[in-house]
Amino acid sequence: MAGVSFEKKRARQPVGPAAAVSVRVFGAGGASVDGASVVAAPGEEIQQAVLDHLQRLAISVGAPIRATVHDDLAGCVVPLEVSADGSSRVTGKAVRVNPRPAAAGTPGTTQAPTAQPPTGQFGPAPVMDGPGTDPQGPAAHSALAAVPPEPPAPAPTPARGFDAVAEEVLGDGPLTETAEGAKLLTEPMSRINEAVRAGRIDTAAELADRTLAEATAVFGPRHAEVLHLLELSAYIAYLAGDPVRAFRLSLDVARLRRQARDGEAAYDNVRSAATAWRAVRDPEEGLRLGRDLIDLWTDLTAEPGPAADDPGPLESARARMVRLTDRAAKAAARS
Repeated sequence: MAGVSFEKKRARQPVGPAAAVSVRVFGAGGASVDGASVVAAPGEEIQQAVLDHLQRLAISVGAPIRATVHDDLAGCVVPLEVSADGSSRVTGKAVRVNPRPAAAGTPGTTQAPTAQPPTGQFGPAPVMDGPGTDPQGPAAHSALAAVPPEPPAPAPTPARGFDAVAEEVLGDGPLTETAEGAKLLTEPMSRINEAVRAGRIDTAAELADRTLAEATAVFGPRHAEVLHLLELSAYIAYLAGDPVRAFRLSLDVARLRRQARDGEAAYDNVRSAATAWRAVRDPEEGLRLGRDLIDLWTDLTAEPGPAADDPGPLESARARMVRLTDRAAKAAARS
């Protein structure tokens, strides 16, 4: 296998300096890395396809890859580093830019160029707003002028996992009251969000832990506001560089949501856990956590809901388990 030969080559050579590449995401189905086309497989998110490409590139050269990810349709630029061991991290803040509609014939564009936040590996997404543009593009518009009334435009994909939490934290609007008693948490939640926006992650973590303990004592461990705080605590742990804690908190909430028969929210938490899991570098620990993740994820796909309608990310997680198994075997052989 090519992946095995790359791994062996990297193990024999010293790690070189980081290489810089430019990534452009054209739409839901296509992107480019330094001009080379990257196309998402059926059911695969384009962000995952790009990340896999960068991981293969980093492994092949035996050095980190520093990528500047320009997402034309989401309207943001994200700095990303992929290490030679395949792990990845966001190295700075996502910068919001004006969404740019894809021109007719842009490689890999398969969906309407509606501004949407990134949905996976490129870090917290800024809030997107503004109306969508002509789904056919200017060139196709005149050719279709004589066609009878259209099929409705597809609904935008909702933000999932940490992306959804990031949109709330980074938003400028008032907090949404999701349950009775939420007013009691408005002030502490505002302070937590303010600390995250200012980059004071340690302060945000302390505030979140304190608020979570107080809310649990008042409302009980299964109350909607307590679960919401657990989601926020998991996101803050991820920002703080503690992916294992972020994973465990997210998976705990996912189990509670599933027990409450809220498959939509449970799937969001599973996606958060998956994002944190990808940041775990130790292959043995990654395998242990991955088994728990995939067990719950598989159970969700057997029930009606968004997990059953979105099989691609689960298949990507299973593929990562194969890679982790290979890495763990190689590590054991070297020890």
